[in-house]
Amino acid sequence: MQTNQYNTLEEIELRKDELRAQLSDNSDKVGTLWRGLWVPQQTESKGELIANLITNSITAIDAFLLVRKLMKTYGWIFGRSKRKSR
Repeated sequence: MQTNQYNTLEEIELRKDELRAQLSDNSDKVGTLWRGLWVPQQTESKGELIANLITNSITAIDAFLLVRKLMKTYGWIFGRSKRKSR
């Protein structure tokens, strides 16, 4: 890890301003990428439309199975009691 030595308050303030500018730039980049995740992508052809439909369906099924497994394992957290075996 690199450590910088600062001798004056002006050097500290300059470094602080540099870091603030970097954080602002990174925040803008992350915000742009985050918004891009939720914008529906335009499909060029029927093949892409079908591929996107299949991908979304698989994701939905996977999420359903994950929630089902978590509820079965950790359902007691949400107030569901375990089933009694016969």
